[in-house]
Amino acid sequence: MLLYNTQLKKIVLPEYGRNIQQMVDYCMTIEDRDERNHCAHTIVDTMITMFPELQTEADYEHKVWDQLAIMSDFALDIDYPYEVVKEENLESKPEPIHYKLEDIAYRHYGKIIERMIARAAQYPEGDERDALVMLLANHMKKLIYQISNEDVDDRKIFNDLARYSHGVIRLSPDTHRLHEYQVVTPVQNSGKKKKKK
Repeated sequence: MLLYNTQLKKIVLPEYGRNIQQMVDYCMTIEDRDERNHCAHTIVDTMITMFPELQTEADYEHKVWDQLAIMSDFALDIDYPYEVVKEENLESKPEPIHYKLEDIAYRHYGKIIERMIARAAQYPEGDERDALVMLLANHMKKLIYQISNEDVDDRKIFNDLARYSHGVIRLSPDTHRLHEYQVVTPVQNSGKKKKKK
């Protein structure tokens, strides 16, 4: 009767395959400690041979010995050349990062645009501030195009800018024009191959 992989014991590290897992399982059955140590070194050499690119990494041998311990379910009693990872440290999770949640007036612009507009509002009036404000306004228009394929009226952008800056930045559609963006739809491949003539 044939045995299928689905009927066999689950492989702990699938990247090494069933043969390496069987070698580890066999190594754990060897009673003589010296022979077991020799077998473990042979398995590690084979694992390194399978992935020669590991040798470019720092502490690659240490990592492979850790993987050997993991594959044996930490039951392989040998003289490890390195301090291997402990089973309880394997599942340890990092401390959660607590983010400061801030309200965003218009989510499609994001918090960074809010901060940039606040900074631009503090600039003294002049060419530098005008250039920065126009860059921001054009970028805001582009962000709206990303969520909506409809034409965006420059007045809407100017109103949002004024609202964000608490009336400090005021642009008029009579004196300022933003870039015109076009929504480019990707070309659909019909799936049919053209016949060569």
